[in-house]
Amino acid sequence: MPILVPDINLRIIAPALIVTVTAIVVLLGELVTPAERKRWLGYLSIAGLVVAAFAAFSLWGANASGFSGMVVADNFGLFLTLTIALSAALSILLSIPFIHAHEIDQGEYYVLLLASVAGMIVMATATDLIVIFLGLELLSLPLYILAAFQREDTRSLEAGIKYFLLGAFSSAFFLYGIALVFGATGTTNLAKIAASLAQSAGSPMLSIGVGLLMVGFAFKVALVPFHWWTPDVYDGAPTTVTAFMSVAVKAAAFGAFFRTFQFALPALALDWRAVAAVLAVLTMTLGNVAALLQSNVKRMLAYSSIAHAGYILIALVAMSANGLSSALFYLLAYTVTNLGAFGAVIALSDGARERLEIKDFAGAAREHPLVALALTICLLSLAGFPPFAGFVGKFLIFGAAVETGWAWLAVIGVLNSLVSVYFYLRPVVQMYMSEPAEGWSGIRVAPLVALALLIAVISVIALGVFPAPAIALAAGGLIR
Repeated sequence: MPILVPDINLRIIAPALIVTVTAIVVLLGELVTPAERKRWLGYLSIAGLVVAAFAAFSLWGANASGFSGMVVADNFGLFLTLTIALSAALSILLSIPFIHAHEIDQGEYYVLLLASVAGMIVMATATDLIVIFLGLELLSLPLYILAAFQREDTRSLEAGIKYFLLGAFSSAFFLYGIALVFGATGTTNLAKIAASLAQSAGSPMLSIGVGLLMVGFAFKVALVPFHWWTPDVYDGAPTTVTAFMSVAVKAAAFGAFFRTFQFALPALALDWRAVAAVLAVLTMTLGNVAALLQSNVKRMLAYSSIAHAGYILIALVAMSANGLSSALFYLLAYTVTNLGAFGAVIALSDGARERLEIKDFAGAAREHPLVALALTICLLSLAGFPPFAGFVGKFLIFGAAVETGWAWLAVIGVLNSLVSVYFYLRPVVQMYMSEPAEGWSGIRVAPLVALALLIAVISVIALGVFPAPAIALAAGGLIR
């Protein structure tokens, strides 16, 4: 009997390989790098991410698969890869001065972040449920450690433990769902699952398996009612880790979510679209209402991220080419906007002392007008004000919902966006209309934080004023 050799095409997984090799090099470099030069490990990490982004861009349009159809280099996965690489690079720019100020300047930080990025890329480009699960675990395990990276801070340790326990619980649901889907269809390959369902009706076993898969994805993207870990973990984790988690995890998890349900399970769309619509409404509403009650900026942005997960889920419910491209654009816009907001919060910190209460931002615009302006732009974008990226993203998603007969869902999304205006403007009012708090004059913004903030704000404005190129790229990001 001949031995079947899988079609090994390393070019298809080049971005993930480059990030993995970079992580290994950084780990080895940690052994020989003096303590005062640890920041060079951060620069090396960014260089690796840039090379990985070029590798992903070189594959654009290839639409090639490998490893027996378990991984694909299609434009959908490559767009997400570029988004993830951008989020990681900006996060590292913010992290270099942050971890030095908080005395956690260790090379392992960058290694863990890069390992998580590799898992995200695998998850975004996988076309097999087993490989998706491997990517999910690879992105999650480093984040459990990063959430607890400030070992002297009990809140950080608590965040890591909560994330680990609930993450393991959700992984069990996801893995059990894979087992049931395999039992019902005889395969874990997404294309073969779709072919199997096209030829025969579903079964109760399959329906339960699909439900468990949705629970696993819902936990990672923080959909209600699987969101309870988000505020505590985001609040307790180091701010740079929170910023990274809030955008990169969503990009990877939503990528796998869309690929699994829209590509492999269209035959069951009548069932899961209704469930997803209900989850979208609950997620948007609870996220925005809970954010209204927060006095802490990190917790406010945590609940805000829950609400944005609900907006993105509308694009999955739409289940159309426009819905898919609008989700990709929204993920890119949300990435730069949210990182810009967290970057401004980090910029206004006084060394290791962070200003995280909304009242602490009083009068910031007088001493740091540029940082206050940057934070204002990002918050307005998150709220959906034109001419910023957030407005275009919401316009595209709500438009896709209306086109496919889900106008009522778009209306609820618009109403939720109106609710969000109140809590997004609270820090703005404090910065511009309140008497200055003490200690603003002694704050110096780190150059790398200023650079990351500048890149983020320019991107937010550019994606809002000139969205056509990004929309064209997103429109080409169809699932193959």
